[in-house]
Amino acid sequence: QVQLVESGGGLVQAGGSLRLSCAASGRTFSTYAMAWFRQAPGKEREFVTNISRGGSNTDYADSVKGRFTVSRENAKNLVYLQMNSLKPEDTAVYYCAARRGPRVVTSEYDYWGRGTLVTVSS
Repeated sequence: QVQLVESGGGLVQAGGSLRLSCAASGRTFSTYAMAWFRQAPGKEREFVTNISRGGSNTDYADSVKGRFTVSRENAKNLVYLQMNSLKPEDTAVYYCAARRGPRVVTSEYDYWGRGTLVTVSS
């Protein structure tokens, strides 16, 4: 069982930056591929990015490529999402997710956090 807790959300102006963190419980963090998803008001949850177990490989949604960066620190059981050049359309609840095995871009993750709200004002 893995528990995930996101933090770092908040209100930011368009063009600004935020860094989200996801803290994972347990001693096997490095065996999990990690991902970030988001859900905007009235919309379905969508994939944002993922990162492999060792941190060497990532995928990004086209909408965030070049603006968002995912990273992880396995020694600290942490995964990060650095978000730059934020746009109002990035407003959403951001969720951290964990999956045993290789990373995927679908929602087939085993564990989910409760989310952190990011609001980007125009």
